[in-house]
Amino acid sequence: MKQDTAPLSPADDPGALKRAYSCFPSGVVAVCRQAPATVHQSSPTPVGMSASAFSTVSLDPPLVSVCVRQESSTWPLLREAGELGVSVFAAHQGELCRQLAGPPDARFDGVEPLVRPGGAMFLPEAAAHLLCTVAAEIPAGDHTVVLLRIAELRSDPGVEPLVFHASTFRALEARRALDG
Repeated sequence: MKQDTAPLSPADDPGALKRAYSCFPSGVVAVCRQAPATVHQSSPTPVGMSASAFSTVSLDPPLVSVCVRQESSTWPLLREAGELGVSVFAAHQGELCRQLAGPPDARFDGVEPLVRPGGAMFLPEAAAHLLCTVAAEIPAGDHTVVLLRIAELRSDPGVEPLVFHASTFRALEARRALDG
């Protein structure tokens, strides 16, 4: 057996930790809702964000998770909603994903989201739409792990998803199963 002689970096080195995390590809989603009109805002306002730390959790009950930075100014506006729309970005939506990660007042410029009666919002042309409610929030270091319970969904496995890997967007490659 070959011995590993490459040095390991300490986990408290943020650069090394980010490089290690970037080795794992993840799906990218948008979490959105329409905030109702208020005294200060005469019409409903779209609220949303991109999240690259998205994972499926459970089939029974149907759960997914997103990780949100503790400093997020958007999550407090989303968490108070009765329902949230989670859109799994399609491969061609990289620019839209960046836009939803940008300045809050410009996130929905040029976007016509699909709005549900309860306020959940979905992005058109996404690979999947998940209508969710917040099931739990678990503090985890500088983030909060948010468990979302899926109430309704639609999906199209034929739509290629957007994948985030090594700090950039990538495409998936279908590989043939080996005969054997």
